[in-house]
Amino acid sequence: MLSLRKEPTMLFQRLALTLCLLLFAVMAHAQDYYVDITNETGYTIYYLYVSPEHASSWEEDVLGSDVMPSGTTQRVNLQGYKSPIFDIRLIDEDDDTYTFWGVDVSRRDLVVTLEDLD
Repeated sequence: MLSLRKEPTMLFQRLALTLCLLLFAVMAHAQDYYVDITNETGYTIYYLYVSPEHASSWEEDVLGSDVMPSGTTQRVNLQGYKSPIFDIRLIDEDDDTYTFWGVDVSRRDLVVTLEDLD
């Protein structure tokens, strides 16, 4: 009778251990990144979007209620992503856009100039 009570406990412990290992494996693949973006356009940037490469839509504006005057740099922290490849879009005070596709933020930062205008 004692062995019957022990078996469900051991089964539960093995299941809990398996779930913990699985969760750890999934979390181990997610990493944190950042990218420094410098505005050298001569215009104030009002919106800054950073989304994982091939996302179906842009994520939230990372500037929020802030703006990015020309000559300033903004660090964007990107937490919990599996890949360092991102698409980045900036929109300035004249609604002009600057879009960068497939940026590997683990290897480079961005300096945005008028030559990058879409």
